[in-house]
Amino acid sequence: MPTSGGRPGRASLYCSPACRQKAYRTRQTRDSGTVHDLISDIERQVKALTPEHPEPFYSGVKTLSSSVGRLHHLAREAIRFVTRAPVTNPDEAEAARTSDEWSFAALVEPYRRELQVHCYRMVGSYDDSEDLVQDTLLKAWRNRTTFEGRSTLRAWLYKIATNTALDFLRRNDRRPQQYGPSPIPPTNDVTPSPFLPWLQPFPDEDPETAAETSETLELIVLAAIQHLPPRQRATLILRDVLGWPAADTATALDMTVASVNSALQRARPTLRAHLPASRQEWSRDTNPSETERALLDRYMKAATDGDTTAMAAMLREDVRITMPPNPLWFGGRDAIVTMLKQTFDPSSPHYFGRWKHLPTRANGQPAVGGYVQRPGTRVYRAQVMDVLRVEDGLIAEITSFEPHLFPAFGLPLTVTD
Repeated sequence: MPTSGGRPGRASLYCSPACRQKAYRTRQTRDSGTVHDLISDIERQVKALTPEHPEPFYSGVKTLSSSVGRLHHLAREAIRFVTRAPVTNPDEAEAARTSDEWSFAALVEPYRRELQVHCYRMVGSYDDSEDLVQDTLLKAWRNRTTFEGRSTLRAWLYKIATNTALDFLRRNDRRPQQYGPSPIPPTNDVTPSPFLPWLQPFPDEDPETAAETSETLELIVLAAIQHLPPRQRATLILRDVLGWPAADTATALDMTVASVNSALQRARPTLRAHLPASRQEWSRDTNPSETERALLDRYMKAATDGDTTAMAAMLREDVRITMPPNPLWFGGRDAIVTMLKQTFDPSSPHYFGRWKHLPTRANGQPAVGGYVQRPGTRVYRAQVMDVLRVEDGLIAEITSFEPHLFPAFGLPLTVTD
């Protein structure tokens, strides 16, 4: 896929199957009308495309991608009620080996979501996890005749996905980097977290099933995992996150049990060293509390109103903002409020425009999609996705991402008043 405006990342042309939260479905129904209305709108947008003029053509395709993403999201919601259950009988190996393309797709489709989550934990990038799960299913199809049923179909797919991710990490040496100086001197002795330019958010799934995955998708945990060497990373994810026995992990990674146990013993201290003292365990409450929801509402209102006083009241003194893949960071409440005053004040040369936000959730955390109406324009365009880490009722960290993944979260790329 081509880059968007020369920036890292790809423009998503379709929605992820991960977009399954009931709140998303409600909002999509409200914003998009019926499926027939959405299809008609897509038809109108396609007919309006003008390839002869590059800039209008790019703008039209970008708008079209948002509509197609929402339609794909609705289609995924429909198919999850009719997709057959995973095969768990002793004949699943025979079923996989003798399947035609469509039957094989029906066998593996129920595992797509969890395989993508697994790939995302391995590489930390939503875009790359989509590519990796697609590669995984393609490899499974091409090698289906080698599946002998010595493990479950699920375990076989996980082995392919894990090794596909390891191959990717061998080709792409992704090591945490250090941020440079902040444009505004940090306050409260705040230091930056490691710079992970490839880091991207991941849409939450249904609240009913999020509890078993969200705590190990939290950005602070995911960032800590990225410090592990690839094979240690895979070992820790299979053993401690998925709960696989050492023997099954050894089979999946073509290692001995002793090697698996050794890798795990080295991985655990490294992971703990990169987690805050308050987050030494996996588990946490993944259900958004009333306090958290109220805080999110206040955050959106303060940004819309340009109210820096209200914003300051929600921030911890040692709060930090990072903006991957951009090497920008701001540390400390006073420094961040100074930055916000410049962007919220219409008389400032750094004034950005009027803001509007839509709530969502990413990585088991509250998040907002931010839209900006630039001076002299009428449309609010997708600008940034802020993922909030909340501790003790205050915002401890904000990770701001570029907006090309909005359709994966069921969010449009433009909104109006």
